[in-house]
Amino acid sequence: MSRRALQAATLALGAALMLTACGDEPSEEGGTPAVQTEEPIATPAANETHSATEEQAPDGTLPEGTPMEERVATLGLLNKRNNLTQDIVLKPGEERRVDDVLIRLKTCERRPPWDNEPEEGAFVQVFTTDDRQDDNPDWKRVFSGWLFLNSPSLNVMEHPIYDVWIKDCAMTFPGEEEAAASASNASGSGT
Repeated sequence: MSRRALQAATLALGAALMLTACGDEPSEEGGTPAVQTEEPIATPAANETHSATEEQAPDGTLPEGTPMEERVATLGLLNKRNNLTQDIVLKPGEERRVDDVLIRLKTCERRPPWDNEPEEGAFVQVFTTDDRQDDNPDWKRVFSGWLFLNSPSLNVMEHPIYDVWIKDCAMTFPGEEEAAASASNASGSGT
């Protein structure tokens, strides 16, 4: 698949997911936005066939990877007022408030290690408020969308004070541990 076709497919997927997430607004009471749980995605039965466009592992199976609740995303947060950067570590469905910004992680994904064009991404929502000291401020959503590690220009969070980006999506795929162990054994035996 060409890079241009890959970017177009990535943008189409991101747009579809953004439309799905558009309904998540802060609560009417003005408090912290409620975290909504999403229904789990059903995995296909063993006897179902898959289209040729789906990514397959080297053994021909479809990778499932780490379950959503066990994935961990590391996001960077830059406050442009004081030039302070910090790492925000979240699992899907979690949120963290830092002063007058609230960051919510919906999901994170990464391509399998055998893919020729590696990519990691996170679907993030960012809210800000003018009430820094208030425990129950009115939140305003300033960003909702996918952030990509290797292609940050595909979707940029534009805000005058804050910058948020993805640094890592910790997840694994079936067989990845064995491949890494055999690669390290092969490199270690050559000395």
